[in-house]
Amino acid sequence: MAHSRKLSGKIDVMAAFTLAHLSDPHLPPLPAASFRDLAGKRALGYLNWTRNRHKYHRRDVLDALVSDMQAQAPDHIAVTGDLVNLALEAEFAPSRAWLDSVGTPDRVTVIPGNHDTYVRATRHRFAQAWGSYLDGDDAPGKGGSFPSLRRRGPLALISLSSAVPTPPLMATGTLGHAQLAELERLLERLSAEAAFRVLLVHHPLRSDSRVKRLTDSPQLLALLRQHGVELVLHGHDHVHSTIWIEGPKGSIPAVGVPSASALAHGHTPAAAYNLFAIERDGAAWRVEQTVRSVDTTLRVGELLKTRLI
Repeated sequence: MAHSRKLSGKIDVMAAFTLAHLSDPHLPPLPAASFRDLAGKRALGYLNWTRNRHKYHRRDVLDALVSDMQAQAPDHIAVTGDLVNLALEAEFAPSRAWLDSVGTPDRVTVIPGNHDTYVRATRHRFAQAWGSYLDGDDAPGKGGSFPSLRRRGPLALISLSSAVPTPPLMATGTLGHAQLAELERLLERLSAEAAFRVLLVHHPLRSDSRVKRLTDSPQLLALLRQHGVELVLHGHDHVHSTIWIEGPKGSIPAVGVPSASALAHGHTPAAAYNLFAIERDGAAWRVEQTVRSVDTTLRVGELLKTRLI
């Protein structure tokens, strides 16, 4: 947690600010659903959940991970989407209750994932349910308007939404022209400041999967190449990942994290979250990343610690 320390009779307020990142909790269990609820795309999703996913996405895993994260006392928590599974009406109240258990809206920032807008009928429900966790500092009560900006300590948290309803068997994301244009204006404004800019987006910026990709990632990458941020955080893939993308002053790390409720299975790693200790180092930034993960006994421990920047 960020703190002050006394140096030569003065107070140094630039101690490390700790940002926690988790994603894709896919909150279990799935509530009961009627035949009418399961029309269209949801039918395939429900079949996948009952045959497969329910075995690996477990509430006790998620609870163990969140409890450990809270014990680390981060200054802020970022949750990069997919809180629900089929965007059933009955999933949204429990998802808000879970967010409230993680932390208060001023301490937790959430963005939606593709499962949160799984079908058109409930594509706006996440904004109604989570509003205060989505709000930008200058737009209280307007949760669900993207991009949004929150300032926490030295951080400028920039939230995007790549969450759109898609056809069956598709899990792509799209930002759209309007959101990208507003993001460009926001990045131009922030470029004159000394803030540590963190971009939150559900879909990864690069993907080899046609059905899971961010469709306008080339446009987003072009904006970041021109204007830059210090760090990108995402979910969606349910794996540990760090790629480096081109920025105006060097490479930018884009970091993904496994599902926060997953048991290890196949090539999919166990639930984990990231901690980023961020501090000013002269004219530059210093960032140390710690990865903490659940083991087979549901104990959470340190998996990796590394100097990221």
